[in-house]
Amino acid sequence: MKPLRFLLPALCACLFCCGAAAQPQGAVLRFAQTSHDFGDVARKGGDLTYEFAFTNAGDAPLVLTRVITSCSCLKASFSKKPVAPGGSGVVRIVYEPHKAEPGVFNKVIQVCSNAASGRDLITVQGNSIDGRQPVRKIRTGRTKVKIK
Repeated sequence: MKPLRFLLPALCACLFCCGAAAQPQGAVLRFAQTSHDFGDVARKGGDLTYEFAFTNAGDAPLVLTRVITSCSCLKASFSKKPVAPGGSGVVRIVYEPHKAEPGVFNKVIQVCSNAASGRDLITVQGNSIDGRQPVRKIRTGRTKVKIK
């Protein structure tokens, strides 16, 4: 019975240490949303902007080091200041539809940071339409219906 009395505290200490190691260490980048759909957009229209909100869910300051876009039709901006643990920030994406071909698009943005993951991906998508769609009119008796 005496050997068990000495073994039990050692076992408890080991379990406590292993449990503490499972908690996140360092900065942890956590996006509220990792994708955005712009829907149908006019190619000759203006630029489209979306801000991806994020938080630092870790226990060390988070620093975004670089944001890489997959196309010249995307511009990205972000704060270079460290985000404190529990703090938040945004990565602002600007899509310029006049610089891309018409049709469906799906663009990937890589966010590099000092977080444990190192690199996170966010995406924007939509459908770039060249020109305006013609408006058709249908006459049914006395009622006119416009279809867009």
